[in-house]
Amino acid sequence: MSATIERKRYPALPRLKVTRSGRIKEPGATYCSVDDVIQNTKKMLRLDQEQFWVIHLNAQNRLVGYEVISAGSLTASIVHPREVFKGAILSGSASIICCHNHPSGDPTPSNEDNAITARLKKCADLLGIVMHDHVIIGHNKHYSYADKGKLN
Repeated sequence: MSATIERKRYPALPRLKVTRSGRIKEPGATYCSVDDVIQNTKKMLRLDQEQFWVIHLNAQNRLVGYEVISAGSLTASIVHPREVFKGAILSGSASIICCHNHPSGDPTPSNEDNAITARLKKCADLLGIVMHDHVIIGHNKHYSYADKGKLN
């Protein structure tokens, strides 16, 4: 098949450019427990809107980078697995920890929190990226899906 016929049958697709962002050259803090997550995400406590963060870790659970996936309203933020795992794949992360805040101060998970956590866990398993935890941060309280045994 000639190239001109090929172009007519299949219109040109835009070229994709893969870029890397948020990568830290020197590994940072080690994340071994939910307390490490709480210690390193304290600025979420001061936010008046919900934000969803992903912490990227290497094989030794040392910080590779983190990113804010979504900044929402007082009671919600939109999270899609595509955005959660894009940075993890591009940075070569071995594992992730998801976290978000509840500006109300009550870290009790909503039905939506439970649904997105289950969906992210399935995606992580499919991609071979370990999802260590999803932590919900409230005022002087937190909820850890891993501590509650809900990431098995």
